Amino acid sequence: MKKKIRFMETVLRDGQQSLIATRMPLSDMLPIIKTMDEAGYHSIEMWGGATFDSCIRYLNEDPWERLRTIRKEVKNAKLQMLLRGQNLLGYKHYSDDVVSAFVEKSIENGIDIVRIFDALNDTRNLTTAIEAVKNAGGHCQAAISYTTSAFHTIDYFVGLAKEYTQIGADSICVKDMAGVLTPDAAYELVSRIKAAVDLPLEVHTHATSGISEMTYLKAVEAGADIIDTAISPFAGGTSQPATEAMAIALEGLGYDTGLDLTQLAEIADYFAPIRDRFREEGILNPKVKDVEPKTLIYQVPGGMLSNLLSQLTEQGLQARYDEVLAEVPKVRADLGYPPLVTPLSQMVGTQALMNVLAGERYKMVPNEVKDYVRGLYGKSPVPIAADIKEKIIGKEALVTVRPADLIPPQLPIFEAEISKYAKTPEDVLLYAAFPQQAMDFLGKREDRFYGIPVQIVDVSIAID
Repeated sequence: MKKKIRFMETVLRDGQQSLIATRMPLSDMLPIIKTMDEAGYHSIEMWGGATFDSCIRYLNEDPWERLRTIRKEVKNAKLQMLLRGQNLLGYKHYSDDVVSAFVEKSIENGIDIVRIFDALNDTRNLTTAIEAVKNAGGHCQAAISYTTSAFHTIDYFVGLAKEYTQIGADSICVKDMAGVLTPDAAYELVSRIKAAVDLPLEVHTHATSGISEMTYLKAVEAGADIIDTAISPFAGGTSQPATEAMAIALEGLGYDTGLDLTQLAEIADYFAPIRDRFREEGILNPKVKDVEPKTLIYQVPGGMLSNLLSQLTEQGLQARYDEVLAEVPKVRADLGYPPLVTPLSQMVGTQALMNVLAGERYKMVPNEVKDYVRGLYGKSPVPIAADIKEKIIGKEALVTVRPADLIPPQLPIFEAEISKYAKTPEDVLLYAAFPQQAMDFLGKREDRFYGIPVQIVDVSIAID
């Protein structure tokens, strides 16, 4: 009997988020949804991450309505989302009542699988979301934020998988957000986790560094159950490996993918002109399709590389790019080797940039980095050295409790603040996640309801 390997398709979320900053509207998705549903995917990732922000900031769409609309069309595949634990979709911690309500409404509106991760792999930041998924009848996938350092050993990650199992995970994901999981490490890590934990194991990587297909092959050989891929027009570069290519390769090696290659070709043909349109509009920057092996040297996600270069170019300082890049791993070491995933990737990158431009390390420190050092994002993987702490926050005492324990219930406050425009609990949660953008979006919706002309203007760019 053939060994089964299943696929999660990312084109509606991470694939397009990685390449076109999540600018794909629902109108581009709907005509092909039924074909995607019938193609044999285990799941379709279509929500979470930056979808909320992009929907209301750029696309004039209600993200909750997007979920409900797609749910009506999808009967076979699971619908999957990404959730940043106690951070939900944003960059700060929320109170437990907001996290529980958000998870409950996500599942109620159509999500089947909730992939939950914490940027620091601090399990205290996952427990509320995991419990909420279980209570709402959803499938909870706990994700390990994969990174490399002297601290982040195979033993550490296996221990984390065991801990996730104990706190209620239904499946485990190795989430390699930077594309730094090498084939040999993938084989050992997957083998060890499968031997230690009796749960389905999914592996997620990015094609940034040029080794992702080899990584997936070794992960599958070691016993991975599911891999994450993107249909070819939105694959490669900072996105995932191509769905069709991985399916053909694995089928040829004797694996049962469950995928219909004819329908995959139809899906690819559908998305190709959409990709071309974004390319012509300048939204799909050719650079994000580049292979960047420096990712393996500096352990920096591809999106973070391009963001640093963009910031320096705007200031006419692109010649100092390599200098900033070399500073990133030094800052990461100073801050206790946090995995470079949102929001820590932004914090480390910004601090490295400030260190280089100021000519003095930690002369300027963003408030978010100060809060991280204080312990307000959770426990750093490795204790931060006393001299670095003093440079950043002086003699302040550190937070040692679960950060969310310091946050009183927020849901009643959000309900009161947005009561003028919110019609549903989902509207309140939209406001909780992105207050200013939601206020603008819901206010414009109200004006349209009363027939007041509204001009939608795109005034800013968000990078997730």
